[in-house]
Amino acid sequence: MSYILQTLSLEKTIKEKTIISNFDMHIRKGEIYGFLGPNGAGKTSVMKMIMNFWKPTGGMIEVFGDKLMPTSYEVLGKMGGIIEYPVFYDYLSGEDNLKLHCKYIGYDNYQGIENALDLLGLREIAKSPVEQYSLGIKQRLAIARVIISRPELLILDEPMNGLDPISMKQIRSLFYMLNKQSGVTIMISTHILSEIEDIVDTIGIINRGSMVKEISINEVTQMQATYIEIGIRDMRKAIQTLDNILPRDSWRVVDKNRLRVYSEMYTLQEIFRELILQENEVISIVKKSNNLEDYFMHIIGECEKND
Repeated sequence: MSYILQTLSLEKTIKEKTIISNFDMHIRKGEIYGFLGPNGAGKTSVMKMIMNFWKPTGGMIEVFGDKLMPTSYEVLGKMGGIIEYPVFYDYLSGEDNLKLHCKYIGYDNYQGIENALDLLGLREIAKSPVEQYSLGIKQRLAIARVIISRPELLILDEPMNGLDPISMKQIRSLFYMLNKQSGVTIMISTHILSEIEDIVDTIGIINRGSMVKEISINEVTQMQATYIEIGIRDMRKAIQTLDNILPRDSWRVVDKNRLRVYSEMYTLQEIFRELILQENEVISIVKKSNNLEDYFMHIIGECEKND
């Protein structure tokens, strides 16, 4: 198996507190890898070590087949990354910030700046000072900055921060194009799963500093099940009704006003009729399918049970 990036037993300790432990990750060349986890799970910490901002306490990071070292300048030259919030010189224009970045990395093909500005829809605002930019525009500028030099590997930490829904869709399309047309391998971290569900090939789920699952999106899709989700006013009465008609393991309570029925013994209409006959006040009832968020919540829930 050809991995463009992998970590082996990676660890990070800060002030005697271990924040990353025995962390193994495997990213194939040419894929989009979704790095998922709750806030504070350790996503940014892992990415800082991959980008050589932090030195690991233990374990190893391998990029392009070589062990990552503090002096791995050639390897890092083939990578681009956004870690946490992008930083710019606010008094300079967006275009001048990009020119300064090119000088810093020794990249003298200024046509790359023009291309990046066009791809990110920044042409009209490129000559305005960055201090006038919204968070969403700054995020676009940060993405433009990392793609100028056409890196082979992109490490993107919450790249959709501050973007409106239309911009999110445009950026997803851009990442998909860079991956499929230019062969760029992309690692994207997020806690908002709908941002990346349609474009990722593989997901890795981190929780409390450890990798708990790596799985292809195709496998997740194959596991998706249909269910009936019911919004209910009186949960106690609804539970009594369902207990009389369905096995207990074929449905579950989601929260104080929602439950899900996974059994195919009854149709949606039949379940609705039974609830109404027992004088349940039904707020909503709809047939749905599991998605990436459902799978993620299941994995995290299992972790919490085992702790």
